[in-house]
Amino acid sequence: MSARRGVRVAALLAAVAAAACAALALALLWPLPPAPDFAAVKARFESSEAVLTGRRGAVLHELRVDLRGRRLRWTPLAEIAPALAESVVASEDRRFRSHGGVDLVAVLGALKGAVLAGRPRGASTLSMQLAALLDPSLRAGASPRGAFAKWRQMRAARALEQRLTKDEILEAYLNLASFRGELQGIAAAARGLFGREPHGLGAAEAAILAALLPAPGAPEEAVAARACRIAARSGGDTPCSEISARAAGALAGAPALRAAAGLAPHLAARLLAPDRAADTGRRRVATTLDAGLQAFVAGVLRRQVLELRGRNVRDAAALVVENESGEVLAYVGGVGAEASAPHVDGVRARRQAGSSLKPFLYALALDRRLVSAATRLEDAPLDVVGALGSYRPENYDRRFRGPVTARVALASSLNVPAVRLLQLVGVPELVAGLRALGFAGLREPDFYGDSLALGSADVSLFELVGAYRALAAGGSFAPLRLEPGAPRRAAERVVSPEAAFVVADVLSDRASRAPTFGLESALGTRVWSAAKTGTSKDLRDNWCLGWSGRYTVGVWVGNASGASMWDVSGIDGAAPAWLAVVAALHEGAPSEAPAPPPGLVRAAGEWYLAGTEPAAAGPPSAAPGPRDARILAPEDGLVLALDPDIPDTRERLLLEAAPGSDGLALRLDGRPLGPAGEPILWLPERGRHSLALVGPEGAVLDRVAFEVR
Repeated sequence: MSARRGVRVAALLAAVAAAACAALALALLWPLPPAPDFAAVKARFESSEAVLTGRRGAVLHELRVDLRGRRLRWTPLAEIAPALAESVVASEDRRFRSHGGVDLVAVLGALKGAVLAGRPRGASTLSMQLAALLDPSLRAGASPRGAFAKWRQMRAARALEQRLTKDEILEAYLNLASFRGELQGIAAAARGLFGREPHGLGAAEAAILAALLPAPGAPEEAVAARACRIAARSGGDTPCSEISARAAGALAGAPALRAAAGLAPHLAARLLAPDRAADTGRRRVATTLDAGLQAFVAGVLRRQVLELRGRNVRDAAALVVENESGEVLAYVGGVGAEASAPHVDGVRARRQAGSSLKPFLYALALDRRLVSAATRLEDAPLDVVGALGSYRPENYDRRFRGPVTARVALASSLNVPAVRLLQLVGVPELVAGLRALGFAGLREPDFYGDSLALGSADVSLFELVGAYRALAAGGSFAPLRLEPGAPRRAAERVVSPEAAFVVADVLSDRASRAPTFGLESALGTRVWSAAKTGTSKDLRDNWCLGWSGRYTVGVWVGNASGASMWDVSGIDGAAPAWLAVVAALHEGAPSEAPAPPPGLVRAAGEWYLAGTEPAAAGPPSAAPGPRDARILAPEDGLVLALDPDIPDTRERLLLEAAPGSDGLALRLDGRPLGPAGEPILWLPERGRHSLALVGPEGAVLDRVAFEVR
């Protein structure tokens, strides 16, 4: 360089330095702009992910609701690996701990580089970069206006330094800076690039993240080279080859940010939907779910579907509720990747109910005093006339069992007795009762007709579990609760405690369900429980619902498309999964049977609502008579319901004494009927009756009481 050129350069440097000093002096002396405090900085931060949490704050699901970038939770500096903070300070602002927001040494060095080399060198401190992140208008460009923006940035940085500590500035910068692609903030960068949380970053990963800050979109080779220099400057001993290999693995292709948890996708879609989150500002929603139970139930359903895949089963759902509070503990809407339609929520989807509605029909009939659990109902071929023609209901095994008690008919899920019972109760009355139990999607009664007894209504698993929980709660219905802070609605009495108890007693009775399911089945738990299965038309849906002393559990198995399963009923489709869940809930925990409420009477081995019990039989006479003289039919305590579809003059009741009753007579309500040696077909009369077997001298040898309704 000639002496003359050297003089010109020196003069230019002096002029630039003088101008810079004047600008710096003005920046330092000019009144500072307002700056937010640390709490305000954090309050402005908003994650792009909405989070669903369960009990004790466990994360159940993450769902992206903001498409402008990927930001996870705000990460405190104490939860960020120290190696990252050291690498960032070493590469971006070596004198960070000693300046007041503006590094004069770096500024003068940048000016010198601009004059001598013709290109500027960065002089932005971390405080200045944070100011630009908080206010995009402070970002300086290459235009003349960029110099003014840089000047404003310096002033904003000085203002921040007076409101925030150095650690707060560093923490805020690491949470707001962009690293690669759409990854913003250290939490998203650490998980998206390395699959780790910020506290688990190693030295090589810290250097790579620091190298991304000046140019997040730089080629991986350039990032690796810069990371090697940063690592050396930080005094680390990580080989450059290791850093380069780690960079190549992390930066190849687009970053993939996987959700931290995905246990409740269907509930998350309902509670964390983007439009709802945007409207309410909710990014973290607490639920009543138990994360461990949620994962367990999901696993049970997946195994059951895989077990039944060869029988054309692809989907399943389950709901677990705590009886006392009504809080939902597990909400599994599908079986994940194995599902035929992963986005369909099986808990809320409406399907035909099958026999799962029968307990409510029987509860209503009990409450109206139309039947007792001992009432004989006819299980025989029956033609039902409806709006679309006539049909003949059949049982699952296509067998008919003749007269059976209401207890056996419900426990064994017999279809014809249920249809006969609905004809007594009335379809409008059953529809009204179901609506009171939370079934919101029901149509008008005329749409269903008598087929409603067989579950022709479309219902959801959520509604069914809520209604069964009402039986578990003694007949009081209140909506299920998914969010602990949601308002509670007072429970409403829908079924009497007496009727609810009798239904529970019937559905827990292994012997009474044995005619259909056998003594040992998937409904037989090791603790007290009441359960009911259901199978819809053409084997499209399987249900199993029931309750223990503490929990109500519902399971649905089928296909989201509505396709039929192949020879799969509720007892071998949904029931095994139900049994596994109930067993897990009560592992080491008892389940006590409910205590009978005051309005019940125990007679002849059966529970009766007070006023429906059979009349007490008088003591037999001590007069001598045949040793085995007794009445065979009807049974003592029988309650007979006449069929409204059969003319009264066509119905008959069998009155019969045991063989060897020649010479004895039958007397009904004190009136002679005839000799007891032959059966008598009696034309029933509504009311309570007493049938006596009497000897030649008029002595009463046996007596039974029964009722006709």
